[in-house]
Amino acid sequence: MCMGRATAAAPESVPLVIGESWFIDSAALGEKRRINVYRPAGLPADMPLPVIYMPDGGLAEDFLHIAGLLQVGTANMTTRPFILVGIENTERRRDLTGPTDVAKDRSIAPRVGGSKAFRGFIRNELMPEVAKRYRVTNERAIIGESLAGLFVVETLVQEPDLFDTYIALDPSLWWDGGKLLTQAADKHLAFSGKKDVYIGSSADGQSFINQSKLAATFGPIKNLNYHYENWPAETHATIYQPAALKAFRMLLAPTSKAAE
Repeated sequence: MCMGRATAAAPESVPLVIGESWFIDSAALGEKRRINVYRPAGLPADMPLPVIYMPDGGLAEDFLHIAGLLQVGTANMTTRPFILVGIENTERRRDLTGPTDVAKDRSIAPRVGGSKAFRGFIRNELMPEVAKRYRVTNERAIIGESLAGLFVVETLVQEPDLFDTYIALDPSLWWDGGKLLTQAADKHLAFSGKKDVYIGSSADGQSFINQSKLAATFGPIKNLNYHYENWPAETHATIYQPAALKAFRMLLAPTSKAAE
């Protein structure tokens, strides 16, 4: 009787871990939210680090590729090490939009206009929890694309001292008939400390961006280091990675390079 060969056992596998996830019960939002965190490897555990917050921060959203950019930047010393805090979505269009008088805007989701509550969640609940769990400095950044980019710019206008660095890629500044920049101009924004903002737009997004109005709104502000860049070879679907890499190298560079 011919006996078949014994099948070799597959090598044992282990989970591939790049960070950690935890949940926070939010009173501001009335729900539990999942938070994904990446901390650069190879650094002393007690070394305080600045933090970059990102909406659209789920594992199936933008968390992994932004964590990869920060990991590479830390390794090759083109960016300073940052802790990445990704906020996973539940009702994205609710959280990332402000109020609107435009009926077409209100048709995109059952609920919109919740950005103030979402910002309160970040300020009053998430940031203190991050500070309890990790050793952090006082430096904070935020990055977002599309509606998340709108939220980044809105936060710069409404609560500029919440972050030090603002990165908005293809921001949906068409929201509410484009009133956000008018509100910004009316506020006569002034900052007590230095702020950095980078706004990038793809070939798709440029038709929704009034570059002259952006420059007139943010360019003259004292203590605001304003950068705008066109990415004509990129689409709305492809701008995030290349533009984020450029912004990180420009605004999150090691101190010696940033001063050059």
